[in-house]
Amino acid sequence: MDIASIKPGLLTTREEMKILFGGGKQAGIISSKSTPNILIYVDHDSGEKYGYEDGWLAEEDALGPIFEYTGHGQAGDQTFLGNKGSGNKAVFCHDDHPRKSLRIFMAAGKVPGSGSAAKQQRYVGEFELDKEQPYTVREALDEGGAKRCIIVFRLRPSGDYERLPQDFISCPQDTESRSVLARVANTRLDEPKLTRPRQRRVSESRRAAQPSLIADLRQGDLRADYLHSLTEQGHEVFAFQIKIAGTSKTLKTDLYDASTHELYAIRGDTSREEVRVAIGQLKDLRRHVTPGNPKLVTLLPHRPQSDLVNLLHAEGIDLIYQENNDYVRLQSNY
Repeated sequence: MDIASIKPGLLTTREEMKILFGGGKQAGIISSKSTPNILIYVDHDSGEKYGYEDGWLAEEDALGPIFEYTGHGQAGDQTFLGNKGSGNKAVFCHDDHPRKSLRIFMAAGKVPGSGSAAKQQRYVGEFELDKEQPYTVREALDEGGAKRCIIVFRLRPSGDYERLPQDFISCPQDTESRSVLARVANTRLDEPKLTRPRQRRVSESRRAAQPSLIADLRQGDLRADYLHSLTEQGHEVFAFQIKIAGTSKTLKTDLYDASTHELYAIRGDTSREEVRVAIGQLKDLRRHVTPGNPKLVTLLPHRPQSDLVNLLHAEGIDLIYQENNDYVRLQSNY
């Protein structure tokens, strides 16, 4: 057996893949030192035990299918800390020089006739990080029921792949909305600084829901600063994590101030495109906030042009923006 003979759907074992690719055979993420490969092992039984589910999203977008994989770390918040060649950092930096291929294997029952607990591994295919949104951060419960942040990588096929129905992430029958810690989005603070998947030329187009790198970083800083300001005032602030009935996607609000019953959309830029995204986000997610009918607020890094202020107010949305190290609020009349 050689690497060229490894095709999607092949049933193999961790031991066989260790011999072929190098690396260990115990962890979920194995970065080889002898070949340019990172092996990712998915086991639905293990994921359920630690409060998450990995697999294909049932929905595709304009760029095709997405495979979600939860990072390394079974207790406490998952991070990107550690050696670049191991764990979550290895996956995040797989496209740096020298580039490593991400290869996914799915646990597929015990090895026949082995007499041990060793599992077969079905090869799914070779992947790369989604260049628009390499990962997202969510909240899950660990084995002991404690809340923690998990890193969920968004992976795209980069060659042949096998996409079986049993590998899809399950879809809830009813919409599930629950409050999560507001610190969920701040795990990005230890994100490696140099990475190719997040770099894009200024001339490249982007999907409306994805901010540019500069706006993305500004949005994170703005969110963290405003969250600190609210908590310093004694406000109870968190976010909502939402699974919509009949879909496998997970949505998340930016901030929710329970003390004032206000739902926030935070953008890192004041362009018309970003203001429109904020309006759509608020109108969409407000339906899933409990108690219902929260006040809608958009938080921006500075004041946008007057027409956009009027647009927000016409939609009944308050505007808060930064000015001279303080926050200014323009209230809607609706």
